[in-house]
Order: sequence, then C-alpha cells, then structure tokens
Amino acid sequence: MRRMKIVTQEEMRALEQRAVGAGVPMDTLMENAGLAVARWIAGHLGFLHTRRILVLVGPGNNGSDGLVAARHLSRLGAAVTCYICIGRPAEDPKRGIAVDHGVKFVEAREDPSFTKLRRLAGETHVVLDAILGIGRARAIIPPISDEIAAINEAAHASRPLFVALDLQSGLNADTGEFDPMGIQSSIVLTLGAPKLGLFLRPLVDPYSSVVVLDIGIPAGADNGLRVELISMHSAAALLPDRPLASNKGTYGRALVVGGSKNYVGAASLAARAAARAGAGIVTLAAPRSVAEIVAAGVAECTYVPLVESEPGAPDPEVAGRQIIQATERTSAMLIGPGLGQTPYIGPMLRRLMSGPLPEMPIVLDADGLNALSKMRDWWENLRRPGVITPHPGELARLLDTTVAEVQADRLGMARAAAARFGYVVILKGACTIVANPDGRARVSPFANPGLATGGTGDVLAGIVVGLLAQRMTPFDAATLAVYVHALAGHAARARFGEVAMTATDVLGELPDALRTLEVSKLSSV
Repeated sequence: MRRMKIVTQEEMRALEQRAVGAGVPMDTLMENAGLAVARWIAGHLGFLHTRRILVLVGPGNNGSDGLVAARHLSRLGAAVTCYICIGRPAEDPKRGIAVDHGVKFVEAREDPSFTKLRRLAGETHVVLDAILGIGRARAIIPPISDEIAAINEAAHASRPLFVALDLQSGLNADTGEFDPMGIQSSIVLTLGAPKLGLFLRPLVDPYSSVVVLDIGIPAGADNGLRVELISMHSAAALLPDRPLASNKGTYGRALVVGGSKNYVGAASLAARAAARAGAGIVTLAAPRSVAEIVAAGVAECTYVPLVESEPGAPDPEVAGRQIIQATERTSAMLIGPGLGQTPYIGPMLRRLMSGPLPEMPIVLDADGLNALSKMRDWWENLRRPGVITPHPGELARLLDTTVAEVQADRLGMARAAAARFGYVVILKGACTIVANPDGRARVSPFANPGLATGGTGDVLAGIVVGLLAQRMTPFDAATLAVYVHALAGHAARARFGEVAMTATDVLGELPDALRTLEVSKLSSV
C-alpha cells in the first residue's frame, strides 16, 4: 500500500522535478491538476449547467493551474469568468485556449475600483482561489490584499463556496502561518501531496475539507520523505489480526496504573479504552479506595488495589512493589491517568524505575509525565520501547521550554523529544503528531475542538496501551490509536456537537470506529 507523504514547499518542487525527470512534462502536471480540480468541483456540485464560477488567477504556476481548471469547467458546462489579479501576460497560451472554450476574462488593471470583481463575487456559486498556492513567501500587499477584501465584502451576502487550489492564498506551506489578508476557503484541493502547513495551524478540518488530488507524479518519487499523513487505509492496515484459534493470552495483558482521590474517572476511562482496543486482559492498579469505586462500574477489568498512604494516594514503597509484582505477567503498562500530583507520586515512580521491571513497552501519560519532568534524565532509567502522550504544556515542561515555542514548531518539537527521550511521542492537539525516535513522523488529519475536554487524553492513552499489549510496535500502536481515537471523536462531534461531547461519548464511539477500520482492511484485501 502506498503511503501518503506530507511535503514542504521545497519537497513539493523536488517531487515535480523528479516527475519531469521521469518523463512527465511540467505542462502535463498542470493539465492533470486543472482537470482534477474541475472534475472534483463538478462532482461536488452535481451538475455545472447554470452554475457560475469565478476563478481568481495569480501570476505563477497556481494561476496556470487555475486557467486549466477554468477551461475544463467551461467545457463541462459552467459559466466561468477568470479575474486576472496580477502579473499575467495577455499572450499567455493557457489563457488563449481558455478563451477558445468560452471562458470570459476580466483584468484587475481595468477594474481599479473593483466594481466588476464585487459584482462577479456577489453573483457566483463558486470562487476558485488560484492566486498564490505554495508561492506565498511574504505578507500579502496591494493590489492582491485589496482584491481579496473586495471579494470577501461582496461574497458576505451571497455566500459562495470558496475552494482553494492547492493552498489557501495567504497560508504558508511550511509553517501554517496565515496572513490575515488571505482567503479562508472552506475546501482545499491540494495537488500531488498534502502540504505540511495545512496541518500545523489548520484553518479547516483536513479530514473533511482537504482533498488530495493525483496529478500524475510517479510512484516512488516521494521515497525518502519522512512525514506521512495517517489515512483510513494506512490505519486499517495496522490493525492486529484476530485469528480464530485464539484466547485472552493471544491479545496480551495491559496494566493501567492511575487514579487518585480527585481523578477517579481518568483511571476508569483509560482502563475501559484499553479493553475496547482489544487487549485480552486489562488490569487497573489504583489506590484501594479508587479501585473499589471503579470496580463497581467496570466489570471487564481485574484490579490491583494499591496500599494507600492516605485516602486516594498510594504508599510509594508498598504500592511500588505491588505494581512491580503485577508486571510479571504484563504485556504493556500505562502509567499516569489521574495519578494526581501529590507528594507520593514522584517517590512511587522512582521505586518503579529502580525495578526490576520486565522488558515491556510503557506508556507515560498525564500526571506520570508531570512527575517525570521533575526528575533529571528520567529516560535513562526507563530505557525501553514506549510512548509518551504529552499535550503542548506537558511537552514544554519535558523540554524546559514554553508552550508558545512548542506550538510554533509542533513537528520539530515532537521529533526533537522523540530523539532525545528514545520514546515515540504523541503530541496532542489539532492534527496530532506521532514522532518516532528515528525521525519519522505521522500526522493525523483530524482537527476537532470537541476533543479539548477532560478525559479524552485518558481514552487515547488507554487505546495505546491496549494496542501495545497486542504486541504492536510503539510507532504503529501510537499511529493506530491516534487515528481510531480521532475517528471516534469525529463521530461523537457529529452526534452530540463539539460543545456537548464528552470523553465518555468518544469512548462510546470506539466500537464503530474500530469496525469501520476492520471493514476498510477487509475491502483492501
């Protein structure tokens, strides 16, 4: 199965040059791009007769792609007008061919007050943004900024569908930085490969609003690129097999260490998620008073009630020994959900690190990460395959930096942490990033504000340990967990709305999300 690589501006241009070197002329790539854009718009609208389409044409290759798309849209029956925003010669051959196919043209230099542009924007059904694409390297200035302001003003009442060709004009292809004078299209038809900037500070949810169009770049041209987009098919391919002749032991034993007086729910969510992810046996090690509460509502788990130093807080030495004993038959362990930040957690973790612990993968989450961030070189004492699941604040503490610096370079920070600690890093947030210590990274296509609520991270951590228990590699387990969790979150948002949805709703959607992937895997065989 071919994996979809995410590219920077420089990498995209290198792909195009490799295509040219393989015998695919640049003009053919443009023709393929324009035709693919026209076909997608035609398919989305259902029919093009009586439809009016305004194509905003810029000076570079993005504008050339727009001219090709305009010609094909006109050929398919739409009434197409190209507005030449800046810098294209009248003798442009692509313009001449478009005219021959019935496309009308308006020049910005002949419309100084933007009267024609406002009228066109107010009457059109679709605005196709082909102004800048990946070519934006500096702030948008007049006349383009004035043209965009006029378009936005005129389109406010008529509300046409804004479609970006390759990238929204104003979006930096590498950093995701967006110029406030840019065009915020609701659909992005990105060409050849998805651009990194679409996922770092997403303007739209890539899962539902970014479409990757094939423009004829040969297979293998992207070999060597290290960042992948997690797709339905690539996630489904990672699902562990479930042989008919199997038993609980086939799917491993997951141990969840978590819970405290104030965070009973976190331990419950993580343990239930591990069970839903397919682990054969899930054991929750929690302070005795917490374990008793969770056990009353979660029948699928076994329990290790930890001796308490005070209600809801584990005794560091005794509880540490209990956990070590519990790991003797454990396939993977999760430490952190709801542990709290009492003075007892650090000593208990130090007791665990002093071992002996079996060579099994570990997931470190939430309060487990917070406690470790206070220990110098903690990763030296926990050298083993594993996954850490920080949000930006937790990663900032681990790297001794600021949240702003993490968010300014999410991919770079996640990769740096993975290389430093030797753990797979799941950097949570819009378009969650999964970074491997060897430099590879995978990016989720989901941006869902509804997941920004308490407990969803515990569900994610539980899925990870449940998959690790089934002997997946940490990188693949983290990848699959991120996608399944996000797909369940997408379904929860559709059912409950992004304001009202909760972590329990996400947990409830996990069976359908996993079933969707199972069907996808079977259909690809």
